[in-house]
Amino acid sequence: MPRIARLGGWLAGKAENIAAAMLLAMFAAFLLQIVFRYVFNLPIGWTHEISVILWLWLVLFGAAFVVSESEEIRLDIIYGSASRRTRRLMTIVSAAGLILLYGVSLPAVVDYVTFMKVQKTAYLEIRFDWLYSIYVVFAVAAIARYLWIGWRALIGPEPDDVDPTRAASGV
Repeated sequence: MPRIARLGGWLAGKAENIAAAMLLAMFAAFLLQIVFRYVFNLPIGWTHEISVILWLWLVLFGAAFVVSESEEIRLDIIYGSASRRTRRLMTIVSAAGLILLYGVSLPAVVDYVTFMKVQKTAYLEIRFDWLYSIYVVFAVAAIARYLWIGWRALIGPEPDDVDPTRAASGV
């Protein structure tokens, strides 16, 4: 298991590097767009298009591979006030619901993404199936994540007590 944990840590680090590179590229395109529009009075469209594409990929890639369970948004007031047993049940029910929703929608999502190969973006002419393929990756990663979370809640130790005075930003 230590070898797998090291590999997981290395992959998590690389996922963060990829997300940071996407953010840097998006910021560079944004700055380039400002310079061309307001300095040269020459608006260019591809910078806006690449910014939107990178934002879409950054959000879904980050949610799939970078954001940890502790950094996800929760209704902490409800979750924190529940007993350990109830929190375990809430985790199992929410994991099962998300697995069901993503699993049921996955065939339609794949069908839609493959159908979108008929269209391309306006400036960069990137096929929409390539552009939207990140959602399929996100959905599969979410199913895997919630399978793990649900399994761990089902057979693992009880969740720790929630201390609202120690709320953090995931760090």
